[in-house]
Amino acid sequence: MKILVTDACYASSDKTFSVFFVRGRNVYYKQRGIDVTVLDFSAEEDTLIDDIPIISLESYKKDYANRKFDILICHAPNIRNHYLFLKKFGNKFKNIVFFFHGHEVLRVSKVYPKPYSYIKDSSWYKKMLRDIYDIFKLNIWRNYFKKVVKKSYFVFVSNWMYEEFLRWVRIDEKLIEPKTKITYNTVGEIFEKESYNYKTPKEFDFITIRGNLDGSKYCVDIIIDIARSFPQYKFCIIGKGNFFIFHSIPENVTWINMHLNHREVTSYLDRSTCALMPTRTDSQGLMACEMATYGIPLITSDISVCHEIFEEFNNVEYINNNNYLTRFKEKYSKLVENIPYNKQDKYFSENACEKEVQLFEYIISKN
Repeated sequence: MKILVTDACYASSDKTFSVFFVRGRNVYYKQRGIDVTVLDFSAEEDTLIDDIPIISLESYKKDYANRKFDILICHAPNIRNHYLFLKKFGNKFKNIVFFFHGHEVLRVSKVYPKPYSYIKDSSWYKKMLRDIYDIFKLNIWRNYFKKVVKKSYFVFVSNWMYEEFLRWVRIDEKLIEPKTKITYNTVGEIFEKESYNYKTPKEFDFITIRGNLDGSKYCVDIIIDIARSFPQYKFCIIGKGNFFIFHSIPENVTWINMHLNHREVTSYLDRSTCALMPTRTDSQGLMACEMATYGIPLITSDISVCHEIFEEFNNVEYINNNNYLTRFKEKYSKLVENIPYNKQDKYFSENACEKEVQLFEYIISKN
């Protein structure tokens, strides 16, 4: 089986956070004997990652356009890259699988929370432009999906993501439901094979790890307010951004201005008692899933997608984003008292990615 995986920024310099959910899948596919090639729309030259060829659009046009692939996979399809590629080369593929991860099929201003006031594109003018683009984007995809539905499958990283897709793309569910699958993003291998060391001396009561502190959906403002309300606890916030240029850091908060690899993540988790990962909206929340899978107690937000994602996890408690101080200490104490927790395998590759391999095999068997 040969597949071509398309992604907007697969070989970006910030691979720790931006593409692991795609890269991890590809590694698993390769281990299962699938011949994987990745078309990275942002690549200027070809390279090799995880022993998988990563090619540029120019290389595809020159060397790959006439090669046969059994399935074309489009991750987080956008208009600028995927749609234009599909319009030109889509007829070359008998089967297409679309993976939806978030904003690509949403009305961003309607689903995502209001940006922090210091964000440059938070003005009404930027919001208006974003709305215009989203309306255009959704109309384009609605019409295109209808045209290619017979040879396509649609994969969502949560039921929440699927419901939002139906809400904003406004495509007939009867048309798409038989071609729809829910397969969650998988955690990194280290979170599968290793477990939280609750015996390690703890430096922090709470740890938060985010790729971008400036995204208001990641609730850094809530975390800071919690820290000020509980000065007896020590908090660690890891991630890059300008949030603390505009907000003071409480004395009981340590900010580490960096991105971490997976080994560094587990090291910080082992030195912490509980993960604090509230969110205002998310399609899955892979970092929080990795924490929960690793086994550290986790506090997240009382929203529908979080309940869906962590339904089987006993090491997770929820706080109301509008009333987060209520019973916070009680929930924290409850989590700590029940350490250690049994490891959950919901987001192991052999469970999540294997479902995708089975889907690919089914698609080919139908041809």
